[in-house]
Amino acid sequence: MSKQLGFIFNADDCIGCTACEIACRNENQTEGDVRWRKVSKQTEGFLSMSCNHCNSPECFRVCPEHAFIKRHDGVVLIDSNLCTGCKLCIAACPYDAPQFDYETNKVSKCQMCYPRQDQGLPPACVEACSTLALQLVDLEDFYDPEAVPTITGVPDVRITQPSVVFYPITEKKRHFLVHS
Repeated sequence: MSKQLGFIFNADDCIGCTACEIACRNENQTEGDVRWRKVSKQTEGFLSMSCNHCNSPECFRVCPEHAFIKRHDGVVLIDSNLCTGCKLCIAACPYDAPQFDYETNKVSKCQMCYPRQDQGLPPACVEACSTLALQLVDLEDFYDPEAVPTITGVPDVRITQPSVVFYPITEKKRHFLVHS
């Protein structure tokens, strides 16, 4: 039975609080410029992005050391013992997911908190999201006609087929009280 874990991001529900980004930093003890999850302000609303654990990851394709692996659940990992810090994966990833760590001279990236998941817990970013704008799902079993493959601010998804779906910002309907 195939499985592809992925994120759901609901742009309507994200308030830009960066709790997901902070939880990721705390859980994975990343420092300095190494940010595996990033919240950015968009024209309308916010966007929370990390590694999308793509079906066809460019990082995997370009790594001369074959340091990237894809787990049975679709999570893409990097073996730091094999990484030489050449940065080809950084250049190839359209989502800026691989991050170069100047202290280790190696690349690291979101690993979807697989140690937490292996213990039955959600990724730290998902757990920290108080508005439920960020969720984890098995995309093999997920279907919602209102979910879309991309939204404004996300690079072209056709090459890598990222394991993320979006709910775009919807037009808010204003209700006016009429006094008689």
